Amino acid sequence: MARRNKKGRDITGIVIVDKPTGHSSNHILQQVKRLFDAKKAGHTGSLDPLASGVLPVCLGEATKLSGYLLDADKQYQVTCKLGITTDSGDADGEVINETPVPDFSEQQLRDILSAFIGEQEQVPPMFSALKHQGQPLYKLARQGIEIERKSRRIHIYDITLLDVGKDGFTLSVRCSKGTYIRTLVEDISHQLGCGGHVTMLRRTAVAGYVLKDAITLDKLKALAEQDEQTSLDNTLVPAHEALPDWPVISLDEAMTKQLGFGQSVQTEQDFECANVRLFDYNGQFLGLGEMMPDGVVMPKRLFVNAVS
Repeated sequence: MARRNKKGRDITGIVIVDKPTGHSSNHILQQVKRLFDAKKAGHTGSLDPLASGVLPVCLGEATKLSGYLLDADKQYQVTCKLGITTDSGDADGEVINETPVPDFSEQQLRDILSAFIGEQEQVPPMFSALKHQGQPLYKLARQGIEIERKSRRIHIYDITLLDVGKDGFTLSVRCSKGTYIRTLVEDISHQLGCGGHVTMLRRTAVAGYVLKDAITLDKLKALAEQDEQTSLDNTLVPAHEALPDWPVISLDEAMTKQLGFGQSVQTEQDFECANVRLFDYNGQFLGLGEMMPDGVVMPKRLFVNAVS
C-alpha cells in the first residue's frame, strides 16, 4: 500500500459504497477515508449496523453536498418477522414481547400497506442516532431511559409487497428523508395484531444512486492493497453528477469572478426559484447556488479554488 500523507490528500468526489451488515455508517466512513487517504470525508445519512446497501461517502469538497444528499428520497427492501417484538425494532435488539401470529390473507396485508402510503406523522424510535441534550437516544435506550420524542412529518411514496408468508413479509419502500423503516414495519405488524421486527434491511437507492452504482468495501480494500491508487480513484463519482435533478446554470467569465466574491449574478435564465448547480465558462463545476426571481443567482455552497 502506498505511503500515507499524515494530513491526507485533497481529493474530491463521491464513493457509492455498498455497506455491509454488522458495521456502523461511521465505521465505513472512516474506512473509506483511510483507504483514499482523504483529508475530509462525510457520509449522507446513517444506516443501522443491521442494514446494508447504498451509502454515498463524500470526500473533500464534495462533503459540501452531504446535507443535500441527506435530504434526498430513499428506497429500501425490508423483511419483517411477525409475532416477536424487540426493544430496537430489529433483530439486534432484545425480545420484549411474543404474540401468536393470527391468520391473515395477502389482501388484508395489502389493504394495511395502502393505508400507510402518503404524508403522515411518525415518532422516531428510541434506538436512533437522534440526540437529547447532546446524548444519542440509542445510548439512553440501552440504559433503559425513555425520552419523549416529537413526531416528524414524513412521506411514504410507495410500498410494494415482494413476498408474504405465515410469519412474515418483505417489502420495497420508497420514502422521504427522516423515515424510520423499523418504525414503519412495527406499525404495520401491529395492524396485523401481533407485532414484529426487522430481520433484513437493505437500502437500494438514495439521491438517484442505486445498488448497481455501489462498490463493496472489500473491493475498495483490494484496490488499495494492490497499490492501485489510480484504480481506486477511478471509483469516485464526480461531485457535479450529484443532485441530477438540480438545474444547471453556466456562467461566463465575468459572472464567475463575481460569484467568487460572494456576490449574486444576473443570468438570462428566468424560471421559478430553485436550487441549481453552477458551472463556469470552461465547464468546471463551481458548486451550488439558488435561483431567485428574474434570473438572479445567489451562491450557496461553492467549492474552494473552484472560483478565481
